[in-house]
Amino acid sequence: MAQAGLSSARGKSVRLFLDECLSPRIAKALNAEGVHFAAHPRDFGGLGAPDHEVLARCVARNFVLVTQNARDFRALVAAQNIHPGLVIMPCVGRARSETLLRAAIDFLSEHGEPMDVMVNHVLEISADAKMTLWTLPMTEA
Repeated sequence: MAQAGLSSARGKSVRLFLDECLSPRIAKALNAEGVHFAAHPRDFGGLGAPDHEVLARCVARNFVLVTQNARDFRALVAAQNIHPGLVIMPCVGRARSETLLRAAIDFLSEHGEPMDVMVNHVLEISADAKMTLWTLPMTEA
């Protein structure tokens, strides 16, 4: 199932930073395809970094942050004027997380270039693959 849905995302790359709550094997699998770039803190000595440092690194390097830590990162992202995006995953196993993340990439690709779509947006994914995309920080009407 790891290869499911790749055809619509092919050619539309995304730069992801997987928070340490997610398996580094997901990043490795995405990188092996040569379409997306996925980083994990284990790969560059970033384990244990405080959440505000993780977000600062993502903003500075233009990474969409992927995490299961919804509460803390929602608050940190809301304080940013501009950010590359936040994907909130449910707490499920590695294989299901990878499947859901691939579905999220396909979802974003259907809406345009994923990196453009995610600017100042949060994509929340439910365990049953329901995708909810919303703006954060909230813009005034």
